[in-house]
Amino acid sequence: MRDDELLTVPDVMERLKVGRSTVYDLIRSRRLPSITIGRCRRIPARVVREYITNELEAAA
Repeated sequence: MRDDELLTVPDVMERLKVGRSTVYDLIRSRRLPSITIGRCRRIPARVVREYITNELEAAA
């Protein structure tokens, strides 16, 4: 996964093993920053990795 890669919501769902509503809740709460291109929501791969790292650190 490249740093500059933009992921779709289904891509993030697969990587985090969560449902669509959970991904949109994370986006709404600004815990998972995203951008909108046209009508499509995209999440930078770097942001997903940072989210996972932050959650692991918080759980430790």
